[in-house]
Amino acid sequence: QQDSGRGEPKTLWGSSEPRQPAAGPGQPSPQQRTETLGFYESDRGRKKKRSLSDLSLLRFISAELTRGYFLEHNEAKYTERRERVYTCMRIPKELEKLMFFGIFLCLDAFLYVFTLLPLRVFLAMFRFITLPCYGLRDRRLLQPAQVCDILKGVILVICYFMMHYVDYSMMYHLIRGQSVIKLYIIYNMLEVADRLFSSFGQDILDALYWTATEPKERKRAHIGVIPHFFMAVLYVFLHAILIMVQATTLNVAFNSHNKSLLTIMMSNNFVEIKGSVFKKFEKNNLFQMSNSDIKERFTNYVLLLIVCLRNMEQFSWNPDHLWVLFPDVCMVVASEIAVDIVKHAFITKFNDITADVYSEYRASLAFDLVGSRQKNAYTDYSDSVSRRMGFIPLPLAVLLIRVVTSSIKVQGVLAYVCVVLFYCGLISLKVLNSIVLLGKSCQYVKEAKMEEKLFNPFPTATPGKPAGKQQSMFKSTQGISTDENGSTSVTNQPVYQKENAPSLLVTSNSDQFLTTPDGEEKDISQDSSELKHRSSKKDLLEIDRFTICGNRID
Repeated sequence: QQDSGRGEPKTLWGSSEPRQPAAGPGQPSPQQRTETLGFYESDRGRKKKRSLSDLSLLRFISAELTRGYFLEHNEAKYTERRERVYTCMRIPKELEKLMFFGIFLCLDAFLYVFTLLPLRVFLAMFRFITLPCYGLRDRRLLQPAQVCDILKGVILVICYFMMHYVDYSMMYHLIRGQSVIKLYIIYNMLEVADRLFSSFGQDILDALYWTATEPKERKRAHIGVIPHFFMAVLYVFLHAILIMVQATTLNVAFNSHNKSLLTIMMSNNFVEIKGSVFKKFEKNNLFQMSNSDIKERFTNYVLLLIVCLRNMEQFSWNPDHLWVLFPDVCMVVASEIAVDIVKHAFITKFNDITADVYSEYRASLAFDLVGSRQKNAYTDYSDSVSRRMGFIPLPLAVLLIRVVTSSIKVQGVLAYVCVVLFYCGLISLKVLNSIVLLGKSCQYVKEAKMEEKLFNPFPTATPGKPAGKQQSMFKSTQGISTDENGSTSVTNQPVYQKENAPSLLVTSNSDQFLTTPDGEEKDISQDSSELKHRSSKKDLLEIDRFTICGNRID
């Protein structure tokens, strides 16, 4: 039926509202459900009001005391933090192992100047004098190594006599009359100048050695050795004076009454932490810094020896005065070790470098030592250490000889016998040190699996390059040759190649990016596209040694 007033359809029961389904047995009716929902909503509101009203200081403290969290939800982060702590704890041990090995490398190169170099100079001069008796079987009067030995010996003797014109006592009193702050500034300037001299000095010596030994077509070309020789003598003399001023400043600091200057000079080491810790370092940059620290620590030991010799001379070699100097010496050495440990620990922490990298550095230094003992080594071992660490033993040796000869007076036959015995002892120490270092170096190279770089066969020719050029370039870069049976020799002398052979510039792995034979310039221009895609990260053995020798000051 239709409603006459509204026109709305009506249900069968006469109502316009829809029919509600009837509640089944055991189920609440819709009215009951509405009442239950309203009850829960009112109860929830009462609880909310109660929780807002219950916020108090005691409830807040109770919540803070009983609050929990789970570290395993961020396991990777905390594991990384723990590894950083373990790395910092391993740094002192690994760093000191590298320092210990490096210091003995410097000691070996330093003892070479006093022990084996005079004997090699004597043998070279004897060969030069007796050469007419054997006849001229070769165009070279002397081998390249013998020429370099004679040059080193002549430079050492000339600079030693030139050092006699430098008055150590006048320099001591001149420095002692300065104020503390001025001496602090002078000492800092001397450290910077020492690094600059070391950087440029090895280049001067290498230029002299190559100019004196390179094959020359005309006799007039030998005149070019003279200006290089005078430059080398001037460099060694000036660097020796610089180190003498450093030793004198340190001696003034030791003899000052209030020890304030010594404290200021030691605090200069901690300023070094500020200048290096908060900078970005890669593995190669850290290797440079490690080599610089090794050289600096060994130089400080020699300076402390010079200071002790000068002080003992002033007190007539009284043994009691040595115990007076002993605490100051220990304080300087301890501060140097502490600064190096803290510096390297934080550098490795901030740059995510593991402690195992110091084993790689030690293996790289060992590779240099083993490579210098090969049959056709491209350089002497002492020169290799000079390039790698920036440690040049000639100026330091000149100064030490000057101080020892002025502090110790040799009079009588017994005194000369003692000098001869002391020299024999130095030779024994040098030979023993060399044997131990060579054995350890072979062990480190083997552990680092670097033998293939030492005894690597000739590489195959690459497309676009003849096999002959590839092999010649490999020979020049490696500086190592094998015998017919494939074994290498560590005792034989290098064999001079005849002049009709193709000219090769003998370089190391680290120098192949600096010097290239003239015949390879076209090949390099053709392969420039390949070099662009080469990775920027180099092997530790391919680091520019001349750059490392500079010990760049950032």
